[in-house]
Amino acid sequence: MILVLRALGVGDLATGAPALRALRAAYPGKELALVAPRWLAPLVELVGGVDRQVHADGLGPLPWSGPPPEVAVNLHGRGPQSHLMLAALRPGRLLAFANADAGVPDGPPWRADEHEVDRWCRMLAWYGVPADRADLALRRPEPGGLPAGVTIVHPGAKAAARRWPVARFAAVARELAGRGHRVVVTGSAAERELAEAVARAAGLPGDAVLAGATDVGELAALVAYARLVLCGDTGIGHLATAYATPSVLLFGPVPPSWWGPPPDRPWHEALWAGPRPAAAEDVHPALAALDVPDVLAAVDRVERAARHRPRVPVQRTRTPLTTRR
Repeated sequence: MILVLRALGVGDLATGAPALRALRAAYPGKELALVAPRWLAPLVELVGGVDRQVHADGLGPLPWSGPPPEVAVNLHGRGPQSHLMLAALRPGRLLAFANADAGVPDGPPWRADEHEVDRWCRMLAWYGVPADRADLALRRPEPGGLPAGVTIVHPGAKAAARRWPVARFAAVARELAGRGHRVVVTGSAAERELAEAVARAAGLPGDAVLAGATDVGELAALVAYARLVLCGDTGIGHLATAYATPSVLLFGPVPPSWWGPPPDRPWHEALWAGPRPAAAEDVHPALAALDVPDVLAAVDRVERAARHRPRVPVQRTRTPLTTRR
């Protein structure tokens, strides 16, 4: 059995898809189990290739009662905590970045300045497992009762420094609605108030606010059939990449070269006015420097480019994963 650790969020799982698929191809006859948070299960289904999910919220001792895995793979971080978490299961082999403190002296070196997708592909290549960094597409789910063809405005992000101001999100949303876009505002349940503030300032109807009303699988379906996604440097932007949905991403303080969409896909555009030093303001200066005309011009460019983008094939989801706490 192959056990893979990536107990993080939406963007982390989406950027880890090429590495997960490489492991599936490298060990075709083995069970592949992924350690990830329970709430990500619908998205794990859409990645494909995973036989079983082991639920874990972050790092710590795993509730593991089975035999030691033949191979454990750390797609979570550089250690030592994540390395030691897997080493405690006594795997036959551990694939991980070098970290002498965790007993892994011979793995590849960690680099802080590389794209998240490339990081894990490079690590696996060091161990003789080739991965295709362009293999980012997710299975397209059924739309269900969700609206299709909407323009998604997603103002939230985990860190305040990565949230573009409400007034600017609202100004773009108002302009796009005036152009005929059906605008919806998404986010987590904790971001409901933020989403309502954007919708209210943009003059959108109350039912345009979907924050807290979708799980991660429904959010993926919404993105898969959307007209456009506008967001900061956060997970929904990676869903837009996975479904070739036109997107404008607003970056800061981290550059797009670390977490942005592939630069050869012009229907995705990452805006960044960095590098700039941090300041006392809530919004990082590299993000605050982006103004409404910049974003609207980017929307025009990605919509033009979208006329020539490839379509992601429709792939039905398979039998649900087995799970283990």
